[in-house]
Amino acid sequence: MSAVLGEPLVVGSNVAIAYDGCRAVESADYVVRRGEKFVLIGPSGCGKTTLLKAIVGFLTPTRGTIALDGKPIGDPGPDRTVVFQDFDQLFPWRTVLDNVVYALGVAKGVRGAAARERAHALLKLVGIERAADKYPHQLSGGMKQRGAIARALALEPRILLMDEPFGALDAITRSQLQLDLDSIWRRTGVTIVLVTHSIQEAVFLGHHVAVMSNSPARIVEIVDTSAADDMDSPEFVRLSHHLRTLLITPESEARALQGAVE
Repeated sequence: MSAVLGEPLVVGSNVAIAYDGCRAVESADYVVRRGEKFVLIGPSGCGKTTLLKAIVGFLTPTRGTIALDGKPIGDPGPDRTVVFQDFDQLFPWRTVLDNVVYALGVAKGVRGAAARERAHALLKLVGIERAADKYPHQLSGGMKQRGAIARALALEPRILLMDEPFGALDAITRSQLQLDLDSIWRRTGVTIVLVTHSIQEAVFLGHHVAVMSNSPARIVEIVDTSAADDMDSPEFVRLSHHLRTLLITPESEARALQGAVE
């Protein structure tokens, strides 16, 4: 998983987020670099998706700043695309190919034969080119997610944000899509911010993993997982154990444990 990462792309400074009268995120400082796979992990309901939505521009911090290339993030835009856990993200009345062609036309102004050629290339990239003429209801959950990723990549985003995209899949399909996502990253270099509940997925896919506490969330630690490129390696096992410890240990105790693993 080792990689030479670029300059800071997204910088969160003392970020707090509250909505509907509840504090969701209390304090978050983080840096996402160009070409990085940055993972958010933490207990259910702790604020991972809230932080993701703030990077997209769906939510505005109540304190602190989130900056993209040094400028505070405002409204959502095609430079930040999202793939959700829900399988039904594609337009059901369009074929898989036409879903991608539509995105190319609306966001990039690419139409006609050029759009179809580009769409076919994207479907090949995510491994579902043979399903180009099928409708979403004819696809498995894994194929739908591949289609959603292809449509997101059609926008040529600066950041691909993924909210538990494999969480509802069976274990075999999930493992395959983890490999596929890593392959897509290697071929495109797109910056990825991923929310997951899976420690294994976080260590395998991430260059850095931000461990969040219970709500109102804080980032307890940002763990460098870039050297864990083999699931059977001692480093992978060590980092998985460290993340597990951070997730199940009260925050005050977890901070005291940091020095023991460094």
